[in-house]
Amino acid sequence: MVPVLLILIPLVCGAVSFFIKSEGAVKTGALLSSIATLVVTLLGLTVLTSDSSIRAEADWMPLLGSSFSVAIDGMGKILCLLTAIAFPVIFISTHNSKYSNPHNFYALMLLSQAGLMGVFVAYDALLFYFFWELALIPTYFLCSQWGGERRIPVTFKFFIYTFVGSLFMLVGIIYLYSRTPDRSFALESFYNLSLTNPEQMWLFWIMFIAFAVKMPVFPFHTWQPDTYEQSPTAVTMVLSGIMVKMGVFGVLRWLVPVVPLGSWAWGDTVSTMAIIGMIYASLIAMRQDDLKRLIAYSSIAHIGLMCLAIFATNSMSMQGVMIQMFNHGINIIGLWIVVELIERQFKTRKMSELGGLAQKAPAMSVLLVILALANVALPLTNAFVGEFLMFAGVFNSEVTEYSKVYTVASAVTIILSAVYTLNMLQKVLFGNTSAVTAMGRDIRRNEKIILGVLVLMILFVGIYPKPMLDLTQETVDMIISKMINKHPL
Repeated sequence: MVPVLLILIPLVCGAVSFFIKSEGAVKTGALLSSIATLVVTLLGLTVLTSDSSIRAEADWMPLLGSSFSVAIDGMGKILCLLTAIAFPVIFISTHNSKYSNPHNFYALMLLSQAGLMGVFVAYDALLFYFFWELALIPTYFLCSQWGGERRIPVTFKFFIYTFVGSLFMLVGIIYLYSRTPDRSFALESFYNLSLTNPEQMWLFWIMFIAFAVKMPVFPFHTWQPDTYEQSPTAVTMVLSGIMVKMGVFGVLRWLVPVVPLGSWAWGDTVSTMAIIGMIYASLIAMRQDDLKRLIAYSSIAHIGLMCLAIFATNSMSMQGVMIQMFNHGINIIGLWIVVELIERQFKTRKMSELGGLAQKAPAMSVLLVILALANVALPLTNAFVGEFLMFAGVFNSEVTEYSKVYTVASAVTIILSAVYTLNMLQKVLFGNTSAVTAMGRDIRRNEKIILGVLVLMILFVGIYPKPMLDLTQETVDMIISKMINKHPL
């Protein structure tokens, strides 16, 4: 019941929103829909925890061996909670933003939320692919219709990358389906496959490319900075806060447990790609003047560490990835909110044109400092827990002889992250006010409340992460067991 409602509420409200012409009514409707989804998610984590409440199955395409099978495990709960928190936060923080045809904008946002929820609860490969596309297609229209001046070429590039990646994934899914004895798209049927070594070698790349584009991992990342820069900030929050987790989720759910021998064989290659991307993105971030591009490159570096940790293949690294998916979403959305507030008031995102905001907007400055320090994984913030577990897992990995090298190389990005983050704080908040910021003012009460809630979550998870870790332990054990049981050694 719970996973069905998580899909149905934003799907129905999104469809209805297309026909609501009043801007105020459609904004209110979208917010109420997102709050209802959050309430259902919280009930699924607390009260409605029975097997019948968190699982549902019905005939969908029986001739093809596909069913409408949805369920919420620990990893699904983490990501559904992130999605459920993110959308009301996004709608409230961007409430004062003006969009042409607002009914279409908010309808597409809600359809995207329905797709995201479907991705995180699908236990059928064809259903997973359906929701994968449902999440991406509205985003394409949101970027192309409400983006910046270069939105058309940038969105076309985004479409090509994601479309080609989706085709790769579809080919992999169809081949895996053809190898199941019961001709089924069910997740369990995929997990029980007995694939040969050569099959797993090429299937790994077919599936990984699709997920690597979405994360994104070097060298499949080039669509991301431009898309983040040109998209409306609300859409950028969805892309960077939630949608990149689709790629990480796909690797954990549909790749490494299904083709474990391919994961073992190509783990070092992927780990090397991830480290190159982390260092490269961090160095590029240091050279940015645009706040959006700086945060975009920072996100590439953080996702690269998650990718590296997955292929370390131990409980610590996997736990780190699980909790960091949630932490990264909260932190990055908080940073985007501040960028939106700065751009809305001062009409610029360039750090060179800002300065002295601590004098004019002390509340926003304090909140930004905490968000920024969480982004660099300062102890007692949420990201410290995730990154510590991931680094410890990579360091103690027994599946590669290069574990120490990977740890040292990836740890360089901690230093680089601190450099560009502290430099950003210095340029934006401190020093003398500029001509642009001289008449600045502090943020409104509702904006303080939203950022304050995010900061409280950052501190709570940083100080007491046990509930989050307990939530995902069973899923971590399952993924590790699927990989370890078929270890080639």
